[in-house]
Amino acid sequence: QVQLVESGGGLVQPGGSLRLSCAASGSGSSNAILAWYRQAPGKQRELVADITSGGRTSYKDSVKGRFTIDRDNPKNMVYLQMNSLKPEDTAMYYCNLRLVYANGDQLYWGQGTQVTVSS
Repeated sequence: QVQLVESGGGLVQPGGSLRLSCAASGSGSSNAILAWYRQAPGKQRELVADITSGGRTSYKDSVKGRFTIDRDNPKNMVYLQMNSLKPEDTAMYYCNLRLVYANGDQLYWGQGTQVTVSS
């Protein structure tokens, strides 16, 4: 069993910054792929960034250069540093943990934290 607890969302002005945090617990979480997804009202959930247990990262094109995902393996934490925020970044952000197996993946989700970018 894996549990994910997110924090750090809020209301910010365009151009501002937020740092999202996610604490992962449960067996197997230290070897998992960690990711941040987001979902705006009326839109599909989309992958924003992910990071492997070894620290390799990947980003959605629209956030490259503005967002940074990192993880602290000893603390079982994953972060999303969001800079130069734009109104189109407004969404519910979800922490995701993926356990990869030969016969399929196991996905776990946090409860979501709201990010609103507005003037």
